[in-house]
Amino acid sequence: MAPKNAFYAQSGGVTAVINATACGVLETARLHTDKIGKVFAGKNGIIGALKEELIDTSLLSSSLVGQLRHTPAGAFGSCRYKLKGLKENREEYERLIAVFEAHNIGYFFYNGGGDSQDTANKVSQISQEMGYPITCIGIPKTVDNDLPFTDCCPGFGSVAKYVAISTLEASLDVASMAASSTKVFILEVMGRHAGWIAAAGALAQPVASGAPHIILFPEIPFQQADFLQKVQTIVKSKGYCVIVVSEGTQHPDGKFLAESGLRDAFGHAQLGGVAPYLAQMIKSELGLKNHWAVADYLQRAARHIASQTDVDQAYALGKSAVEFAIAGKNAVMPIVVRDSDSPYRWHIDEVSLSKVANVEKTVPREFITEDGYGITDACRKYLLPLIAGEAYPPYENGLPQYVKMPLDTVEKKLKEAFAV
Repeated sequence: MAPKNAFYAQSGGVTAVINATACGVLETARLHTDKIGKVFAGKNGIIGALKEELIDTSLLSSSLVGQLRHTPAGAFGSCRYKLKGLKENREEYERLIAVFEAHNIGYFFYNGGGDSQDTANKVSQISQEMGYPITCIGIPKTVDNDLPFTDCCPGFGSVAKYVAISTLEASLDVASMAASSTKVFILEVMGRHAGWIAAAGALAQPVASGAPHIILFPEIPFQQADFLQKVQTIVKSKGYCVIVVSEGTQHPDGKFLAESGLRDAFGHAQLGGVAPYLAQMIKSELGLKNHWAVADYLQRAARHIASQTDVDQAYALGKSAVEFAIAGKNAVMPIVVRDSDSPYRWHIDEVSLSKVANVEKTVPREFITEDGYGITDACRKYLLPLIAGEAYPPYENGLPQYVKMPLDTVEKKLKEAFAV
């Protein structure tokens, strides 16, 4: 019998290194053609499976696949689409299995965050019930660094590096302007419920003369009066104040400071910009001139200054996912295990998807200073190895040379279309 084919999909918000994981999956699968036939990539993630829009990666040259390692974003397209439970929408799972069966797919590699690990776990269980077992391996990815069990998540180290560097450079800028102009600078970073990215801004402090002076975490309820008092005190003593704020910073009642009232595809509250919210508050209450910036896509797309540690781990997790699958493992996620801080040593292990699904790892209280506005030495020790090393992409004419994948899909075998 011909070996089963594999399906690989990217999910959710992409990162600077998710394609390095794809590279690890594809290159490793090509070493085991006796166990895995073709690897199909989903065009725009899991939607590609539902719509039977499959990209045959065996048609891609080794050189093209290798260039994925230094290319940001999602090379095959991603999506924010959450499969519901079997009872809620059995039709989706029946469609998924039908597509997999039509293309002789027996392996499913789902590269994403907590919702994606939940989906991979469901597909593993439901495919058994439907009589067409699929080997499902979840591959971690999230800039938020909020997946449990793994020491860190691919994508986070590079975002942390970008935020630390951006905070450093902006702090030097505002310090030079403070005597006669700007008094406060606010940088808004990602992090809905976990403040790992905001915490990374503190890595700038040794070079930036103590800036950022204030970090706002989702884990610490925002106290307006105390915050404004601290801003005023810092400006009086230092001449300026630099703030890094997580987009998920909340009022004591649990409402986001910048909640827009809308919901995304996963049912999460849509956030509307906490930096301008704080800027207006500081201007109206303290009368201080300020500037603000929202890192948004820039932080997660910044492959030009990616962390070497992050790239190495992203690739290793993709490689391990394939090795786990051909070894007969199922419904697991490869994870990074830290062996030591200095020197930073790590290895790959595994955890059951049932333990990972829908569990968020937030910044522990012992990583946040007593006043709630900074990080402790323990947090700094955790973060520093994750931003270590530079993995510059090749440059030409002053610009990074990133690869664009051909997204031609294979001929469909199912007659019925599927609306998504």
